[in-house]
Amino acid sequence: MENRMTEQTNVLVMEAREPGSKKSKLWAYLLWLFGGLFGAHHVYLGRDDQAFVYMSTFGGYIGLGWLRDIYAIPSYVADANDAPAFIEDFKRKVRANRKPPFSGARFVAETSVSYLWAELFRSAIPLDEVYGINFRHLLILTPAVIALGVWLVGNIGREQGSLWVALVAAYLPYPTLYYIGDDTVWVFLMVIISSLSFDTFSKQWRLKPRKKKNLMQRTTCLGLAFMLYLSVMGSYLYFNAVITDSEGEEIKLSEAVQHFLTSPIWLDLKVSLEVMWNQAKHDGFWATWAHLVDLTDPRGEINAYKVLDLSQTATQAEVTARWRSLSRDNHPDKVKGSEVERRQAQEKFMEIQQAYEILSRAKNRRQRRNRRSEE
Repeated sequence: MENRMTEQTNVLVMEAREPGSKKSKLWAYLLWLFGGLFGAHHVYLGRDDQAFVYMSTFGGYIGLGWLRDIYAIPSYVADANDAPAFIEDFKRKVRANRKPPFSGARFVAETSVSYLWAELFRSAIPLDEVYGINFRHLLILTPAVIALGVWLVGNIGREQGSLWVALVAAYLPYPTLYYIGDDTVWVFLMVIISSLSFDTFSKQWRLKPRKKKNLMQRTTCLGLAFMLYLSVMGSYLYFNAVITDSEGEEIKLSEAVQHFLTSPIWLDLKVSLEVMWNQAKHDGFWATWAHLVDLTDPRGEINAYKVLDLSQTATQAEVTARWRSLSRDNHPDKVKGSEVERRQAQEKFMEIQQAYEILSRAKNRRQRRNRRSEE
């Protein structure tokens, strides 16, 4: 038995990966930083199955896997490069253990991903008939979705196992729904049994490297898988997702979106966007961008005119006259009321002074700019 295990581990050397460009730890970390939540660094390292898990769970269950990769990336890079030290350490593990030992992190990942996928799948099935077709019968595929999640996570890296074991184990407790009654407990039971069965009866070492695929094949497979995931997500959002209004009533998200597209706020925004687009076509992008920056009132001049109750075309003489009038009428010394009223008057007075200072500085800037242009 020991000799046979040694011969199997030697396959790692005899059937090494095809030579290719070495993966860079720096590039892996850069991709982790800027695209890691969607598995970019795993795509770079050829770990497409783990990349899809990250795509479907936003970074390994809301970023938990992504954070863990801070410490795991050196090992991933060594694995991708078939580093001699990594291979020797892997051989030692294979010789020491007939099958991969139980890993708490992998088991948690298997159960978390499969449970999330199962709940999303169940939520995506329309509750009502669509064109006279009842899709609730698709619930029978819930264990298959669970098995797929367990199998995919279980086959990441240098470990592998059979999908059939996870599939059969997931379907075994399927009839218990009638007795349990709670869908959440029922799904969780199938997830646990499928994961434990896969780890106990199916998991083994991946002694032979995966068959190499070109970039087009990998991109196609990942793209199709992600499109399938998005279609399930889209089905949930369109048919079953709801939002709660201020009165506590639930409204279907698809109906709320339709009503939003006819709401005054959207129609006003749509008109503004159309005006902006036409201006960009006529004046160019940068001129339109400069106009948008001005509309954000970075210097506070628009608000200053509003505080003084003047139009933006007012002359400096009009600004000064209005400032004097408002300062006189809103002076805190004229207020004889409560402390709150005096404080409000003080704030209003300071707001008027600040508005006048802003417009005075704007006038000085324009004068300096005009003098420079004349010179």
